[in-house]
Amino acid sequence: MEVTNIKAYMQSVGLNARNASRAVAKADTSTKNRALQAMAEAIRRDEQKLLDANQQDLDTARSKGLSSAMIDRLTLSSKGIQSMAEGLLQIAALADPIGGISNLDFRPSGIQVGRMRVPLGVIGIIYEARPNVTADAAGLCLKAGNAAILRGGSEAIHSNQAIAACVKEGLVVAGLPETAIQVIETRDREAVGELITMKAFVDVIVPRGGKGLIERIANEAQIPVIKHLDGICHVYIDEQADIDKAIRVADNAKTQRYGTCNTMETLLVHAGIAQQVLPTLCKIYFDKGVELRGNQAACAIVSPMKLATEEDWRTEYLAPILNVRVVDNLDQAIDHITVYGSQHTDSIITENFTHAHRFLREVDSSSVMVNASTRFADGFEYGLGAEIGISTDKIHARGPVGLEGLTCQKFIVLGDGHIRQ
Repeated sequence: MEVTNIKAYMQSVGLNARNASRAVAKADTSTKNRALQAMAEAIRRDEQKLLDANQQDLDTARSKGLSSAMIDRLTLSSKGIQSMAEGLLQIAALADPIGGISNLDFRPSGIQVGRMRVPLGVIGIIYEARPNVTADAAGLCLKAGNAAILRGGSEAIHSNQAIAACVKEGLVVAGLPETAIQVIETRDREAVGELITMKAFVDVIVPRGGKGLIERIANEAQIPVIKHLDGICHVYIDEQADIDKAIRVADNAKTQRYGTCNTMETLLVHAGIAQQVLPTLCKIYFDKGVELRGNQAACAIVSPMKLATEEDWRTEYLAPILNVRVVDNLDQAIDHITVYGSQHTDSIITENFTHAHRFLREVDSSSVMVNASTRFADGFEYGLGAEIGISTDKIHARGPVGLEGLTCQKFIVLGDGHIRQ
């Protein structure tokens, strides 16, 4: 779609979203679920249309010489399309958070004070490459009672519009405004600049993509942003760890998938157990093609390991590269995470309850784990259903952001003619 006046177009999108948000906010659970189910049915029915649209995007991407990693993220398969539809049905099956009342209690004055969960309003979501985000974001925002403005990457324009048609059909079937979920139809980057400054129409922005995109949004947005910049995740193997357990978890945390924000980037190992753990564990890494960079103590134990630089400890690789540091004690491990971590996800492997409790209490990250792989830091694994993203901020949502993270609470007061004395 060619848009000559981006500002006017975006203002129209914003106004439509704000108006639609009122209808979505008061929609009952069955109406929202009916929309989600109809979206899923349309996606399944239109599988070939979605594949054809995706092929257009792939052909363009290859002609422009985009990286293989980008093309991989851009590609939709039949299995992926079925997973998209299944994801919408899973969201429909989740409990509706809207209208729930908590902490209702009598005050000495006789009034009752509690909190009610309500939608945020209009959510702007800016993302790159992955077309499935269009369906995931639409479903989560709708179930949480919000309208949404979705701006996918220009490289996925045809795929996103094909999915948007299915989303729109589901809204119409359920009697909801088709403008409740709008996918921006222009490739023009100016649309992003408008979206993140439309304070009158948009309540929160959620960027999903590379660090460059998220930094730009965080720096330029005039609207609250739910985000994380880096996923520099750590696993610390304590002196009192079960060795088999430690090897299994540390292997999974790095090699189960390299390109995700909850993949371990630095392994910390207590000096008292390093000789027992590192030779076996590092052989596993080497066999899987992982490049290792360590401090002097780690390199002394595993000789093919390269010496890590100061910058390595601060790097999110998203690749088969891993930092390894031998530390003297739990305090040094926590200090390292405090200095170099990104407050995303960190895990301790230990059989010592006191050490585990200290780690949980003192490591200031959005997810902190004991004897578990960092790869579990995910909305689905946490029982949230699909997730809109992960937040390392401390205001509003923190950690994987599911339905509840797309809502807020307001105070409610119940009285019976009470007046303040």
